[in-house]
Amino acid sequence: QVQLVESGGGLVQAGGSLRLSCAGSGRPGSMYPMAWFRQAPGKEREFVAAISWNGGATYYSDSVKGRFTISRENGKNTVTLQMNSLKPEDTAVYYCAAQLFNSGSYYRTEVYDYWGQGTQVTVSS
Repeated sequence: QVQLVESGGGLVQAGGSLRLSCAGSGRPGSMYPMAWFRQAPGKEREFVAAISWNGGATYYSDSVKGRFTISRENGKNTVTLQMNSLKPEDTAVYYCAAQLFNSGSYYRTEVYDYWGQGTQVTVSS
């Protein structure tokens, strides 16, 4: 069983920055591919960014590429999402996710086995 706990959400003005963190627990020594998704009211959950189990590869949606950066601590299932140049359309609940096995796929919700409870990000115009 893997538990994911997000932190760092809040209210920020457009153009500002926020940093989200996700602390994952699980079997010692096991590393998981991890990702951030977001869901705005009335919309489906969408992919934001992902990172491979060893941090060697990162993936971003077109809407956040160049503004957001995902990273992970070496040897830990702890990831951060640095969000810069925030826009009102970035407003959503942000969820951390982890794959129990390395599927080689990162963009679909179906490949993730564990989810955090979410943290609200609100960007005012």
